[in-house]
Amino acid sequence: MARGRLRIHLGAAPGVGKTYAMLSEAHRRVGRGTDCVVAFVEHHGRPRTEVMLHGLEQVPRKELEYRGGLFPEMDLDAVLARRPQVALVDELAHTNVPGSRNAKRWQDVEELLAAGIDVVSTVNIQHLESLGDVVESITGVRQQETVPDEVVRRADQVELVDMTPEALRRRMAHGNVYQPDKVDAALSNYFRPGNLTALRELALLWVADRVDAHLTQYRSEHRVSRIWGSRERIVVGLTGGPEGRTLIRRGARLAEKGAGGEVLAVYIARSDGLTSASPKELALQRTLVEDLGGTFHHVVGDDIPAALLAFARGVNATQIVLGSSRRKTWQYVFGPGVGATVARESGPDLDVHIVTHDEVAKGRGLPVARGARLGRSRRAWGWIAGVLGPPLLAALLSAVDLGLANDMLLFLALTVAAALLGGLLPALASAAVGSLLLNYFYTPPLHRWTIADPKNIVAIVIFVAVGVAVASVVDLAARRTHQAARLRAESEILSFLAGNVLRGETGLEDLLERVRETFGMESAALLERASDVEPWTCAGRAGRGRAVERPDQADVDMPVGDHMALALTGRVLPAEDRRVLAAFAAQAAVVLDRRRLQEEADRARTLAEGNRIRTALLAAVSHDLRTPLAGIKAAVTSLRSEDVEWSEEDRAELLEGIEEGADRLDHLVGNLLDMSRLQTGTVTPLIREIDLDEVVPMALGGVPEGSACLDVPETLPMVAVDPGLLERAVANLVENAVKYSPPGAPVLVAASTLADRVEVRVVDRGPGVPDEAKDRIFEPFQRHGDAPRGAGVGLGLAVARGFAEAMGGTLNAEDTPGGGLTMVLSLRAVAFRPEPHPTAEPERQAP
Repeated sequence: MARGRLRIHLGAAPGVGKTYAMLSEAHRRVGRGTDCVVAFVEHHGRPRTEVMLHGLEQVPRKELEYRGGLFPEMDLDAVLARRPQVALVDELAHTNVPGSRNAKRWQDVEELLAAGIDVVSTVNIQHLESLGDVVESITGVRQQETVPDEVVRRADQVELVDMTPEALRRRMAHGNVYQPDKVDAALSNYFRPGNLTALRELALLWVADRVDAHLTQYRSEHRVSRIWGSRERIVVGLTGGPEGRTLIRRGARLAEKGAGGEVLAVYIARSDGLTSASPKELALQRTLVEDLGGTFHHVVGDDIPAALLAFARGVNATQIVLGSSRRKTWQYVFGPGVGATVARESGPDLDVHIVTHDEVAKGRGLPVARGARLGRSRRAWGWIAGVLGPPLLAALLSAVDLGLANDMLLFLALTVAAALLGGLLPALASAAVGSLLLNYFYTPPLHRWTIADPKNIVAIVIFVAVGVAVASVVDLAARRTHQAARLRAESEILSFLAGNVLRGETGLEDLLERVRETFGMESAALLERASDVEPWTCAGRAGRGRAVERPDQADVDMPVGDHMALALTGRVLPAEDRRVLAAFAAQAAVVLDRRRLQEEADRARTLAEGNRIRTALLAAVSHDLRTPLAGIKAAVTSLRSEDVEWSEEDRAELLEGIEEGADRLDHLVGNLLDMSRLQTGTVTPLIREIDLDEVVPMALGGVPEGSACLDVPETLPMVAVDPGLLERAVANLVENAVKYSPPGAPVLVAASTLADRVEVRVVDRGPGVPDEAKDRIFEPFQRHGDAPRGAGVGLGLAVARGFAEAMGGTLNAEDTPGGGLTMVLSLRAVAFRPEPHPTAEPERQAP
């Protein structure tokens, strides 16, 4: 059976018209004779969307019971049994009601697709799983319902339903999206112009990236080697020289002239790694290109023009920006240069810009990894063998006559020994001294600096050439060995650094201490400033060396961007160490940014929590407090009415209603005040050592008689608590348990000891709470989604946990064996029972 095709209508925000577009598509398909049904479409009370459902076959929904309520969901089995050609499934990221076959609606869609049914669905950009943090930073709202990106990326068609922020806000103001009583709040919060613009940009960029991925896949599948200029991509070739910043800025200006232009800076390094650019300069250029919105790439290749062109064609670039050659005139005898080669081989579909700069014809000047890599003692023995060895050998050979050929082989062996010991320079010295001695003592005419036989000249030249060749090989091997060891050490350091980055374990001070230890410095500090005219400030420091206030006061400074630098004191680092130091500096900046972002997120979370509580408080005042007030007012008005003659039973019933409303108001206001005290941190418990049987029975006074039973042994140890807070906490737990307990199943309040704690358990036989919701029910204004509005404002458990933690205890929820929920209040036990003191402070009353 062929798999069905998935078409998704993607929008930037609710109300842009995704469902309307999906229904319009359904009408078009029905008009063409396609068997199309509505599996699940939610019109949210929008008249125009509801009208679009007319004329379409709708599969009846399935109602699921959950915690006493009925919730409509898509009947997956009915849709599979109906087997239409196309099924409309709205809200792809929706979470199904517990008890459904699948937890998420996109999983239902996967079953429909597997059954060969085409599906048309809708989703908003904020519901993509990878964008959750970004959307939360923009809107301040964390999306609970998400769909994996891969589900949307695998869709056969993704159609963007776009609308400008101004048009969407006008639709909302006209009441076409939300009910009139919700419009003002929505426009002032989530649907602000800035939020909508940012979400729209996210949607456009996501769709553009998907289109670009499809284009790349198509070019690969059809082996299209020619460049398609669908968008301007500027590749800037860098050598690591100072002209790179000029080239990057020129490339950025070129990209700005085209729609959707993109800058890709690329540095191509030799595979042997023996010649490299300045790490400091490359770090500056990487920061610059990223600040300009581009990307930095590091490519390995021995043929630089070929590697550059291969990279440009691989990313479907349209232009290449290169700098004029820094080679001097005489150096052109070795070849035409990178710029000329790239321009000649680029072809007609790739433009090459040669940009002039201040470093033209001044020489390459790139650092080369040369120099001796052997130990000092080994080089010393090499010089001894190269300078003193030939005279000593000549003195020994003066006593015997071995012939010129043998003499030359002995001198050659000495040159090889000098090369093995000391490298290139001692070997050259040995070859030079040995050739002079061979000429003077062993080549006719003897004891003269001339050579009579031309064959001897060839022999001496070969001798010198072999010595130089062997010395070069030894020197190259030593350099390669040193480089391999160094790269291994660098890889271990960078691997450790990358591991810390992935785990998020390294703090700024720990990272700076690691830098100081790695490079053997006295101190390491991260300096920053707001602008070029502002003074430098220290964001973090490690070590006991001298403190530096500016980067130029340090022995080593590694810039990170324009206004941040890593400053080290203790010694001057060689240039080859700066590559690893640049990685540490970049990571230090990332850690600092992460710490500040975390602080901002914590502050934003606190503000958001405060806003959420204030909003919920207003909702509670507007509804939950208004209901008992309305009941009291109606009862009082009825009692005062002179037109009706009330019987004693009616009068008693009205008075009972007034009393119940007043009690309910008292309870709600008490919880609201307690929650405000907890939020502002003004709860100061008065801890005393008391027996539980003195407080817990008083907490049951507010529940109907017979609805709770008590089991608190008198042998329990005393607990250190605030009696008033404990009574209120237990009372809230019991009232909550009674509310959800079935008739005839009283709530059990039992106490027992566990190690050095005393646990109070409030056990009910109600419907229980899923594991994933056990922590959420303790949040303010939470009623687990299905309690009626008259059941309270959802503060009882939050207040109980807040009071428990204020007394040094804990409050958690567990499943009751056999069904139900058990609240476990754990308190600190006292090891002894002190005798009452006549001046003891009187017991606090419950607030």
